[in-house]
Amino acid sequence: MAISFREFPWYVQFLIFAALAVVIVLVGEFMPYSPVQQVRADLEAKNRDYQALAQEVSQLQVYQRRYGEFKAEMEALQKQLDTLKTIVPEEKELDEFMRMLQGAAAASNVQIRRLTAQPVVSKEFHFEMPFELQVDGPYYAILDFFSRLGRLSRIINVGDLAFGGFGDARTSRYPVRAGTTVTGTFTATTFFTKASEGAGKAPAKQPVKNQ
Repeated sequence: MAISFREFPWYVQFLIFAALAVVIVLVGEFMPYSPVQQVRADLEAKNRDYQALAQEVSQLQVYQRRYGEFKAEMEALQKQLDTLKTIVPEEKELDEFMRMLQGAAAASNVQIRRLTAQPVVSKEFHFEMPFELQVDGPYYAILDFFSRLGRLSRIINVGDLAFGGFGDARTSRYPVRAGTTVTGTFTATTFFTKASEGAGKAPAKQPVKNQ
């Protein structure tokens, strides 16, 4: 005679329900391709992705904190580069160079009588552009002129100086200002970095007007 499940004592029913629950859990945990296994595998994959992303974010946060430092360094380097381009420009900028010489001479009360371009000299990382100048003026004005050349924004090296007394102004080919006592020649050399067509050849002689 069959016995109904409800006829079992309550504690037997409880044990049966508990056993069924354990069986269901075990089947879900260990049965291949069960929904529980799939969800658990997805969860583990998500955790791995999360850990990888968290590590990447941590690394990027370091760069984010240093972004301000990098930006400040780049701005400082750009300023240095701009300064270097002023001191040693890429192009010859011959007109600007001559204006610098004339400006320094005029400010020092010195006359530039002649400015002759010499051949451009190629070096490993730059080019030298020398000019021979003939000047005259008062002794201390000549000293001030060389001092002003040393303070110009563009590098100018001075060499091959040959100076002496002026002598009799009446024998000069040029109008001479009062107080002129010294005359002579020297070489003023400036620099540029960009190779240009015809480097190594002497530029055309540049005329200089008397001040």
